[in-house]
Amino acid sequence: MRDAYHEELDSIGESLVEMARLVGSAIGRATTSMLDADLKLAESVIAADQKVDDLQHDLEARAIALLARQQPVATDLRIVVTSLRMSADLERSGDLAQHVAKLARLRFPDRAVPRDLHATILEMGQLAQRLMAKAAEVIITKDVDLALQLEQDDDEMDQLHRTLFQHLMDDRWKHGIETAVDVTLLGRYYERFADHAVSVAKRVVYLVTGEHADELQQPTQVDGV
Repeated sequence: MRDAYHEELDSIGESLVEMARLVGSAIGRATTSMLDADLKLAESVIAADQKVDDLQHDLEARAIALLARQQPVATDLRIVVTSLRMSADLERSGDLAQHVAKLARLRFPDRAVPRDLHATILEMGQLAQRLMAKAAEVIITKDVDLALQLEQDDDEMDQLHRTLFQHLMDDRWKHGIETAVDVTLLGRYYERFADHAVSVAKRVVYLVTGEHADELQQPTQVDGV
């Protein structure tokens, strides 16, 4: 019984890794569909989000069944509860990738992003994909140091987000209100996607240490200061 129990815990972890890989791929493909006005690719991203939803629902059902049957305590309880929270982060990440693809579909055959912002949006999409790949690695390795690095990596996304707003606020903006709204939404989607990747990593820190990542990252106070 205990072997089966721990196999089920491992299976929940494997589902989280699969979800992370799926949503990481989705944000990359959604970005391509938008920048290239590729309707077929956008539709495939939108349809594929159902698999992420199905994985989350299955994970939730298995986790709740474990809670009911095994009544885990201590570390095992932390694994189950934290896994549920991570699956929610990953499901929302999938939704954000889907939003990008839906915007590509909405503007087809035109492009939602003006040519002078393509490089910035491409960089945001690539960074979002890298952050989620790193989050998947953190789930597998339980590497606390790597998990804590993600928040620093996310600073790059925040800078790219600010760059978008600088373009929008520039007096030379000539692409109209509709495009400004599209770009604003896209910036938010990528920023939130990155935030969810960071959240997943932070939850792994809590799973491993029992402490919240923010507490571990607080600078040590020097006596007398």
